Amino acid sequence: MAAASGGSGPDLGSDPGTSRGRPAPPSAPHRFVPTATGAWCDLCCRFVVSQGLRCADCKYTCHAHCRDLVHLGCRRNGKLMDCLTAHGTLHGSDSDGQDVQKETEPHVYLSKEEVKEKIQSYNSSVTDKLKMTLNSNGIYTGFIKVQMELCRPITVQSSPGQGPCAHSNNETAFYLPNDCVNTLHISSTNTVREVIEALLKKFFVADNPAKFALYKRCHKEDQVYICKLSDREHPLYLRLVAGPRTEMLSFVLREHETGEVMWEAFSLPELQNFLRILDKEENEQLQILKKRYAAYRDKLEEALGGVWKPG
Repeated sequence: MAAASGGSGPDLGSDPGTSRGRPAPPSAPHRFVPTATGAWCDLCCRFVVSQGLRCADCKYTCHAHCRDLVHLGCRRNGKLMDCLTAHGTLHGSDSDGQDVQKETEPHVYLSKEEVKEKIQSYNSSVTDKLKMTLNSNGIYTGFIKVQMELCRPITVQSSPGQGPCAHSNNETAFYLPNDCVNTLHISSTNTVREVIEALLKKFFVADNPAKFALYKRCHKEDQVYICKLSDREHPLYLRLVAGPRTEMLSFVLREHETGEVMWEAFSLPELQNFLRILDKEENEQLQILKKRYAAYRDKLEEALGGVWKPG
């Protein structure tokens, strides 16, 4: 799976090149508030099991213990607000739950002859030379364009040899501009999950692929709909069926913000580590609670001793 980048370069904000391990004052302070768990930390790229914080303005998310290391400023103005608006409002509805739906359309099986006919029709309509090719084994290859509509920052590795999800101090976080588009050369067997991983690999992104989701934007009856694709869907098949016109169908990468935790996406060691973290934090909270009640008890006993003096 090959990738070619389009659009403008990454927006480094006010702290280009600053290492994640060296805290620096942000250009605009975040307004962090406690948030529900089930998100990914934009600083360390790890899952937030508990005690998460989220900026009320720009949605930057991190662990409570990562807060003091955040150097990337709040993006309340400009491109990020444009991104947030695009996420929250679509034509035809004011409800996010109605606008963003999960892919439920059935996959219609196409015979080899039907695929051949559709590819010929597709190629005859292509205007940008990004045609599809049918191989002798029935697998076809082609191109899809993916627009990056990310409100929160991504973390990239300065050394591409580290591999995905490898954490070090040689990482830099920045916001991508909304007009960043990637063209991917994929096959009909590639799934949504593989497309997401290819996009992250293109940018040397350290964030976990489970942080992101691929959506399709389509036009129906003069309205625009956004639909979240399942990880097992095949984007090139959708491209073939819809035709080459991006006005009819386009692909968008966004943060996976459903409020649901996909526990099946984690390995057994990761789940066991989550349990250890929960046990540790539970014990810490119990100790804090015991100290608080012990202090109350001492004050009450002191007050009682002053009121009920013998004699």
